[in-house]
Amino acid sequence: MKTRIISAIVLLAIFIPALITGGIFYTSLMLLAALFGLYELLNIRKTRKEFPIFVELFAYLLVGFLTISNTTSNNLTYLMDYRMMACLIFLFLSPIVFINDSKRYNLNDALFLIGATLFIGLSFNLLILIRNYSISAIIYLFIITIMTDTFAYVTGRHIGKYKLIEKISPNKTVEGLIGGTLMGTFAGSVFYHIVISPSLNIGIVIFVSFVLSLIGQLGDLIFSAIKRYYDKKDFSNIIPGHGGILDRLDSIIFVVLAYLLFLAIL
Repeated sequence: MKTRIISAIVLLAIFIPALITGGIFYTSLMLLAALFGLYELLNIRKTRKEFPIFVELFAYLLVGFLTISNTTSNNLTYLMDYRMMACLIFLFLSPIVFINDSKRYNLNDALFLIGATLFIGLSFNLLILIRNYSISAIIYLFIITIMTDTFAYVTGRHIGKYKLIEKISPNKTVEGLIGGTLMGTFAGSVFYHIVISPSLNIGIVIFVSFVLSLIGQLGDLIFSAIKRYYDKKDFSNIIPGHGGILDRLDSIIFVVLAYLLFLAIL
């Protein structure tokens, strides 16, 4: 527990100034997190099968490029670069022909790399774009995520009785889901109404916060399912006492992706 607390304090001491400052400091931190996140995804897959080293290099380069694309913009408009998509598909599919050995590299490997690269690159790019667009918006999303995770844990630990999905995450309970969702919705709605837009219909704010809280927990379960599939407790031990980057950011990754769906009404 002591290690966990110290790690949390160090992380907050780094992240909060970066979030407030923004710019190159925050962008660099998100880029580093994205590269570590990709490392964790590739590493957990490599427990079953190794990738050719040059294909891994392509993945890191593409994730880096996707993460910092368009990050100087203050408008939350994501423009898909089809040239990048074409390059990504070409780079990961072509080695199937040139290697010509399905035991070393095959279609499943290529599709895994395409999905992992897009997922990590776009998610961390959004964490940067939303911060550039509005620091209040990114704080709103983090409040929902943190309050949901915290109170899901507290509620589940003290009054949890009914298991949620035991095969995926044996410690999560239905009571924890309810407690986390209620507090995440409440805290997020209050912050949004007071700080961001007091004029927006509070019913809309509550609905969006409620859905984002649920999606954050869904993201947590999805990452837990990935770890369970590969028989791993954590994605890595980069953060002592907490596991890996993806262990800590699993919920917020899905929350920022879902946030885009509600921009038209927020």
